[in-house]
Amino acid sequence: MSRFAPAVLALCGVAARSLGWRPHEFWSATPAELAAALGMTASDAASPGLDRGTLQRLMEHDDGR
Repeated sequence: MSRFAPAVLALCGVAARSLGWRPHEFWSATPAELAAALGMTASDAASPGLDRGTLQRLMEHDDGR
């Protein structure tokens, strides 16, 4: 079993207990929807991620690995 599976099972349990979600509701939700439903919204200090220009530059230097 990968490290992903135990984490997902735990999150599914949290969603069931805290939100009353059934499994199909959990699996239909995006990570952002789950975080918002649990009140775990990103703070202003959170990283904004990559912008399109940065992603393009990274893709230009992709060496196939």
